[in-house]
Amino acid sequence: MRRGEIWLARLNPNTGAEAGKIRPVLILLDDALLATGMSPILCIPLTSKLYKNLESLRVTITPRGRLLKPCYAMPEQMRALDRTRFGDGPLAALTQKELAHLERLLLACCGMADYLIPHH
Repeated sequence: MRRGEIWLARLNPNTGAEAGKIRPVLILLDDALLATGMSPILCIPLTSKLYKNLESLRVTITPRGRLLKPCYAMPEQMRALDRTRFGDGPLAALTQKELAHLERLLLACCGMADYLIPHH
């Protein structure tokens, strides 16, 4: 398991608007921490649905490797998952450019950067 890889993870049980079910997630935890066997692991769920009002918050991940359809990273749904929740992987990996874009969006979601987040 490495930072920037996409793995399947079991997100249930979920509550309210949290992403649930078994779905691909992007590994965010640093490789040095992953190598220690540390748990839980920081990750970002992916979705296959793109809603127009959330488009500026999404990073598009095109099909590659064993990821068979386009997906969208949901940085506002970042969470820590125990290692036992992870299944098959890696399915694919992000490019450095995609990972940098996602990092900027994640900072913006946490209020640490002003980056394309719609203000209402």
